[in-house]
Amino acid sequence: MKKETRVTHHPKVKLPKGNESLVDPVYRSVKFTYPDLDSAATAEARIDGFEYSRDSNPTTRQLELLASELQGRDDAICVSTGMGAIWLSVLANLRAGDRIVFFIESYKPARSMIRDRLPNFGINFSMLSVHDLEAMKKVFSQDDTKLLLLESPTNPMVQVPDLGAIVELAKKTDVTTILDNTFGGLHNHGKYEIDFFVHSLTKYASGHGDVMGGIVIGDQNKIKKIKPWAVSMGSTLDPGVAYLILRGLRTYYLRYQRHSETALAVAKFLQGHGCVKRVCYPGLKEDPGHELAAQQMDAFGAVLSFDLKGDAQIAQRFIDGLKLFSTASSIGSTESLVAPVKLYFASDLSDKELSEVGITHSTIRLSVGLEDPGDLIGDIKGAFSQAFD
Repeated sequence: MKKETRVTHHPKVKLPKGNESLVDPVYRSVKFTYPDLDSAATAEARIDGFEYSRDSNPTTRQLELLASELQGRDDAICVSTGMGAIWLSVLANLRAGDRIVFFIESYKPARSMIRDRLPNFGINFSMLSVHDLEAMKKVFSQDDTKLLLLESPTNPMVQVPDLGAIVELAKKTDVTTILDNTFGGLHNHGKYEIDFFVHSLTKYASGHGDVMGGIVIGDQNKIKKIKPWAVSMGSTLDPGVAYLILRGLRTYYLRYQRHSETALAVAKFLQGHGCVKRVCYPGLKEDPGHELAAQQMDAFGAVLSFDLKGDAQIAQRFIDGLKLFSTASSIGSTESLVAPVKLYFASDLSDKELSEVGITHSTIRLSVGLEDPGDLIGDIKGAFSQAFD
C-alpha cells in the first residue's frame, strides 16, 4: 500500500481477548460500515447498529443510556443544548391549533419560545402560576390543550410545584407532560408519571462549565416517536462533548451533594443577615416549598435566590463587590456564580407579572459551586460591606 493511501486507511489496533480499556473510547467517526450489505441489512444492524452520527453514535448512545437509567426511564435522545431538548420535546408533540400550558415562573428562554415563537406555527398557549391548581384543572379540560411544560424547582426563584397533583390532573385529561428537570437533577423526580424529562447537560451532568448539551428522556415507545424529529432537526450532540459529559457524570452524586450542603449553609447565613429581606431555597425549613421538596427530591441543589434590603443600585454594588462569585447565568459548575434576576431572567415580564413571580429590583440568584463554604460566606460578607457602606 502506498503511503498516500495509508494516511487515509490507518492500521487497525485490536485489543487482545480480555484486554479492555477502563475508559471507553470516543467514537469520533461520522460514518460507520459493515463488511457486506447482508450484514448491514440484519435486524440487529437496523435496530442497534450505527450508520451516520447525526442519527446515532456509540458515545452519545452510551450517554443516553446512562442518563435515562439515572432518571428512571429506558431511553433518551441527546441534542446539542438544553434549549434544543425543549424545542424537540415541544415541537414533536404539538401541531397547529393545539395549546401548550406553561408557567410564568419558567426559565426565560422557554417562556420566550412559547410566547414569541410558537404562535408562528399556529400553536396557542396559556401561561399560569405553577401553584394555581384550579386554573390548571380548567385549562387542561379544554379540548385543544395537549401539552404541559414545567420546571421543578423553577428558575430563577426556586419555587417547588406539587408534581403529584399536577401530573394527576394532566393524566386525567390526556395532557402530555414535559418536565425541565435541570434544577432537580437526573436523580430526582423519576417516580412521577412524567412523559418526557428534559435536561441541560451543560449544568450538573457536565459539572465543569466547559461543554454544552441537552437530552430528552422518556420511555422507549415515547422516545421512538420523537426520534425522527431529532434526526430531521439535526440537533446532534458531538461525541467528544458526550464523552466529556460522561466523564463529568462520574462525580455527579458527589458534586450534587456538595452543592446542596454548601447552598444550605449560604442560605442559612443569608436568612439571618440584616441586609437581606427574603431568601428562597427549598432546603430551608422555613421555605414555603420545603415540605414538598423534601417529599419530591433527594437534596435541594445549588441554586438560591434572595432579596436585598435596597434598590437596584445596592444590588449592583453587592454583585460587583463579590470576588469568588462570577457574574454569569449558568448553574451547576465547580465555580460559584451570581446574577441579577430581573436583568438576566425577567426582562420580558411586565410589572404585574414581576409582582406575581415575586421578583424585585434587588433580587439576586446564586449558583453555589464547590469552593469552601466559609470562603463563600466571607466573600458575601465583604460584598455586603461594600454595598451598604
